[in-house]
Amino acid sequence: MELRLRKHLIRAMAAFCMVGSPALAETTQHLETAGLVAPVEILKDKWGISHIYAQNQADLFFAQGYSAARDRLFQFEIWRRRALGLMAEIQGEKALQHDIGARLLKFRGDMDAEMQHYHKDGKEIITSFVRGVNAYIEETRKNPDLLPVEFQLLGITPGYWTPEVVISRHNALTGGASQEVMLSALVDMTGPDATEALFPFTEKAYLKAFDGVDLSDIRNNLMDLYTASRTPPAFDKDDLAANNITDSSAVNFASLNNHNQSPPNVMEEMNTIGSNNWLIAGSKTKSGFPIMANDPHRSITMPSLRYWAHLVAPGWNVIGGGEPVLPGISIGHNEYGAWGLTIFRIDQEDLYVYETNPENPNEYRYEGKWEAMETVSETIPVRGAAPVTVTLKYTRHGPVLMEKTEGHKAFALRAAWLETGTAPYLASLRMDQADSWQAFREACSYSGLPGENMIWADKEGNIGWQTVGIAPLRVGWNGLLPVTGDGRYEWAGFAPIKSMPHMLNPENGYFQTANQVNVPEGYPNIYSPLGADPFRFDRIGELLASRNDMTIEDSKTIQFDELAIPARILVPLFKSIQLNDPKAEEARQMLLAWDYRMSANSVAANIYAAFENALRTAMRNSLVPEEAYPYLTSLPLTQVVKWATAPETAPDGLFSGKAEAARDTLLTSSLKSAVNTLTEKLGPDTTQWQYGNEKQHYSKIMHPLSKIVPELADKFDVGGDPKGGSSSTVNLSVGSPYHIAGPSLRIIADTSDWDKTVGTNTPGQSGNPDSPFYDNLYEGWLNGDYFPAYYSREKIEASTQEKILLKPE
Repeated sequence: MELRLRKHLIRAMAAFCMVGSPALAETTQHLETAGLVAPVEILKDKWGISHIYAQNQADLFFAQGYSAARDRLFQFEIWRRRALGLMAEIQGEKALQHDIGARLLKFRGDMDAEMQHYHKDGKEIITSFVRGVNAYIEETRKNPDLLPVEFQLLGITPGYWTPEVVISRHNALTGGASQEVMLSALVDMTGPDATEALFPFTEKAYLKAFDGVDLSDIRNNLMDLYTASRTPPAFDKDDLAANNITDSSAVNFASLNNHNQSPPNVMEEMNTIGSNNWLIAGSKTKSGFPIMANDPHRSITMPSLRYWAHLVAPGWNVIGGGEPVLPGISIGHNEYGAWGLTIFRIDQEDLYVYETNPENPNEYRYEGKWEAMETVSETIPVRGAAPVTVTLKYTRHGPVLMEKTEGHKAFALRAAWLETGTAPYLASLRMDQADSWQAFREACSYSGLPGENMIWADKEGNIGWQTVGIAPLRVGWNGLLPVTGDGRYEWAGFAPIKSMPHMLNPENGYFQTANQVNVPEGYPNIYSPLGADPFRFDRIGELLASRNDMTIEDSKTIQFDELAIPARILVPLFKSIQLNDPKAEEARQMLLAWDYRMSANSVAANIYAAFENALRTAMRNSLVPEEAYPYLTSLPLTQVVKWATAPETAPDGLFSGKAEAARDTLLTSSLKSAVNTLTEKLGPDTTQWQYGNEKQHYSKIMHPLSKIVPELADKFDVGGDPKGGSSSTVNLSVGSPYHIAGPSLRIIADTSDWDKTVGTNTPGQSGNPDSPFYDNLYEGWLNGDYFPAYYSREKIEASTQEKILLKPE
């Protein structure tokens, strides 16, 4: 086996050097492509952005699909397989649960109505994009040397795309059900009042079990298929082509059923998968024109989740970033205005609990009668085994996530994002052509998923905010806990998006969002009462209020700001505390002399990070039983800061006796714990305790195959650099030891001159390790060296690195 693997690896590495990618010297390629109506010109600049010039709309999106697939073909293939539930075909039994979940939760509505929702020419745009993707795939079938090395290592070829892949919801940021599981478990273990005290709810939370719902049934295993559908298994050596030995053995369903997936901690996810954006009115800028800035936070992956492009054709002239597998631009600008997004928390999901018929488990009680579930049979190809046929079940509310034969129960998910028109980001197609604030708001009204804070700045001087997302209207309950599916708890439609929170031209001259709860008073109870900790939002506001002559450079500085407001609040509490432990006292003195910035080279930043973690853990452990730890891995930092600064407000059980003295004891023990942790990890020499270090906080972007093919790791992986920032800083950075989430791209646009727009991406535009555009943007993303996103033809031509002329075949 090892000999076969080595031989295959040698062949793959040899082919590695043959993959078609341009050198950095300017090149011109003339390609004849079936499916085009007229010639298309693609100018790829020195940063890897493709500026696409077409003579008609269909050709424009054909070329966008073609160009993106050419740059990111392996990413496209994995996306396709995830969307359609075809990972087990290349990964075997371990991916079967992913595929079942993906098929269970896929959109099954009318495809024509779905595509037309996103644009009046939605069907033409989406099908043209798909044809472009398939045109490049067809080229690789004629010339396999074009295939990236990943295909050769895994022994696979790319499959053709369909519109079903484009409108998939599998990568969407959704919310509601995981929160219900978390709260159900905590209420069941600690009670409603104790649970409510743990969270910074913005309104009174109803946390009592509904009649007919046993909260002890609501546990993480209920979400297994949901979670698996969003997290396919990592690749391992068994997935390599050299190990592809097929047999007819049956899939081991026993091991599959024992494979429980734990959904991520809801509160942690709010702070790690978020974003920042802001608007600055012309009254506060040096140019006199508005500035828009955005840095959406997502997983930092190889290749990047984000992809920049520039689309030019009659009626289209838009540049910016989005996901490479989707047509259009989701964050960017056209000739009239610029826009960006952050997550706006909407509870778009509900868990329903049913009584099932003891005589027929495919029937559930609804309005006093037995109602039949709809069933769908799916056959899933499985590498190394015979295909597996599964039966998927649906109630009138949605897909059945789990059944309990004992007790005769079923649990289903009602997901607003399974409605028509909720494919993530595709409503950007309408935004891309908006020529005014009014037109932008109208475009926003088609955006169902995810819930977002959309912001807009235009050359007319307007700055505006519109929240978007499909928001269910609940009558008689708030969606925080599961309800029975017997007909008593039905949605009363959806809130009109234009009626959702919005704003135009605020008096203070600026506006920012950072995933915090930002619903003004007076709005109905249809949004989530929980949001991200407000520290990033507060810090951005401080910086925006401090100047009236803001420039793009100032927004760059803000995007890289690493001051942690929680540290600025908590550290001064140590001024009146004396420690008898010399090492802990040294740490206390370093904290008190610190500037509260989570800088990579700061020792105090590392001490604070370890202290904050120890404090959060200690408070959590005091307030919830051990069996609840999987549901609440750490407390919301908002609550930790509140109780530490005002210990008299803390819940019962946290501080005994005199609250302030007990608080000081906890601070002391947490700091000592932090010192012990750092000593154990990094040694006793505090000069070696810098925050950015390879054992705790580094930036390294790992290719999904590098761990199983270490011979290619040096070529596949990027980085290995100390990283600053935290989940509380504007320059968000999350992960240990490697940075796994943060700004997936950055954009800053000054509406006075579109050629001044700047951005970052990481590690590069291409997913091909042999391309000069594979990792050329990493250093800039890490250190704040933005690239120009040129808009005018003159500047684009002056920076062009490669020209591709696509002609009809």
